Amino acid sequence: MRETIWTRQRKAAPARETLSREQIVAAAMQVLDTEGVTGLSMRKLAAKLGSGATSLYWHVPTKDDLIDLLIDEVWGEIDVPEPDLAGWRSGALLFGHSMRSAVLRHPWLPEVMYTRPSIGPKAMGLGARGMVLFGAAGFSEREVDLAMGAVMSYVLGTASAEVATREMARKSGSSEPEWIAELLEQAQSAAGDYPAMQESVRRRTVTDLNTSLTETFVYGFDALLDGLQARAKN
Repeated sequence: MRETIWTRQRKAAPARETLSREQIVAAAMQVLDTEGVTGLSMRKLAAKLGSGATSLYWHVPTKDDLIDLLIDEVWGEIDVPEPDLAGWRSGALLFGHSMRSAVLRHPWLPEVMYTRPSIGPKAMGLGARGMVLFGAAGFSEREVDLAMGAVMSYVLGTASAEVATREMARKSGSSEPEWIAELLEQAQSAAGDYPAMQESVRRRTVTDLNTSLTETFVYGFDALLDGLQARAKN
């Protein structure tokens, strides 16, 4: 496994250096959110900050290090409420919706988050708060890890698929209603020998992509929490 920015000793920048790691991360986040991972380069980022690339390397030695920092920044955006305020299930509901929103705000995240461990301070803080939240449900110590992992896997997997679907619609060059109508037409044709699938396609009358994707997410998430609640002791 490669050494990460979290396990490497941080070098002190020269006293004359005015650029900060926080400024670099904020600027890089803007680039990623608008241009994606392929649009990010240290040279382009230095130009955006009006600085030399050497200044960036004092704070962030490699592009991989920068992406590690950016992923951790996203984990810091996710709300994990105290169970005393809302109860564990309502808290888990808010946690999951907050995580989904974070992925949709940063559609580059699915491309990179599975390629490296998330062990930055904000990821660790999120995990610690999550264990308190799910621990309040009455799960055993091992089940706390499994329950939280199940929620995160569902949310991240579903949100990653949403990102891909939204990008496919965007690249089609059509409006969302037109793209959905064309997709359903093709599906109806392909389902010709399968009556159950033909009926399933006919039931899909929503023309607003956000409504359709949100409905799918909410249904699955509620079902998952129902199952977890049935297993919990409280």
